[in-house]
Amino acid sequence: MRRKKGKLRELHKEGFSRRDFLKGASMAVSTGLLATQEAGAATPETEPGVLGPGAVPITLEINGKPHSLKVEPRVTLLDALRNRLDLTGAKKVCDRGVCGACTVILDGRPVYACNLLAIEAEGHHIVTIEGLSTEGKLHPVMTAFVNHDAQQCGFCTPGFVVACKAFLDKHPDPTREDVERGLGGNLCRCGTYAGVREAVLEAAKTLKGGRANG
Repeated sequence: MRRKKGKLRELHKEGFSRRDFLKGASMAVSTGLLATQEAGAATPETEPGVLGPGAVPITLEINGKPHSLKVEPRVTLLDALRNRLDLTGAKKVCDRGVCGACTVILDGRPVYACNLLAIEAEGHHIVTIEGLSTEGKLHPVMTAFVNHDAQQCGFCTPGFVVACKAFLDKHPDPTREDVERGLGGNLCRCGTYAGVREAVLEAAKTLKGGRANG
């Protein structure tokens, strides 16, 4: 202990403070650790191998057409649509199965594409927002959204349109209360709920209780 104090006194006399000493010691330790890490990284034997299964081939039926691709089992249907097939209508917003911006229709029912693995969707009939328009014509739900200004920033709009289409397929003659309950799984931060409800009621009249485009 006396030897350490004496050494510090000598350093202090030379204009070398205790703080300078501690900073220098800290830098020496950090440099040593960094050198050790770099040496370890340069050794091929220490590099980890690939963890988990690799990509597997699947075929997805989307909007009536087959799409063949290879994805890792962890890839969601939403990421497969957007990143692999360039079908970007379904939006990635919450990515937690809460907001409904990524809604697609799977075998006639609305589902959150971010909550479904792409490999789980194989063998099922998938309809996205891109599949609702035919021959350049807007689906009646889309037209009704425009008529009632039911979109603002647009992030939630594709999910709402798809959900409304699926809802009207099951409830062709809904009441306003039916619409409110049926679209409870989609959120709009802009607050266009009143316009959305009016749009669904108008689309129901336009469709005259029949199914359209899918």
